[in-house]
Amino acid sequence: MAVNRGKGMIIGVVAAGILAVAVAAASAGILDGLFKKSPAEVAKAAGVVETADAVRIPLKALDSGKALFLSLESEGRRLHYFALKSRDGAYRAALDACDVCFQSNRGYRQEGDLMVCNNCGQTFPSNRIGEIKGGCNPHPLARRIEGQNLVIGKADIVARKDYFARKRS
Repeated sequence: MAVNRGKGMIIGVVAAGILAVAVAAASAGILDGLFKKSPAEVAKAAGVVETADAVRIPLKALDSGKALFLSLESEGRRLHYFALKSRDGAYRAALDACDVCFQSNRGYRQEGDLMVCNNCGQTFPSNRIGEIKGGCNPHPLARRIEGQNLVIGKADIVARKDYFARKRS
């Protein structure tokens, strides 16, 4: 009887350890690649509405401060951009590309309040996104607030299509 209780405790400890490792991996983002949503899935879940001439992003989808990465198809190219609410309370938008590293087609990632170039590692505080252009800064996109939405004109995104490679045939 004592032997069976010991085995049960060991199994319980091992199971708890596996669960702890899984939770730590998920919170560290290690599993993101396995469960990563496409930009279209992310947009749909956030309530983004694409009309003929604009992209409308609900402000509430940005209130967490986490960048919302989106894309738009145009002339055989997938154009990537992001929007976020910076720490100073402003809603911002930029291409997921810059004037220097765009040819690497690697874009940015967010680390806390910073946007980080995935090619060269330069960091940019969120409160500078959309304000400063040139160099490795995320290329700004014009945006406006209408009601409870951040609105970005599609023409502004499409005008910068040369920042993104054509799809391979």
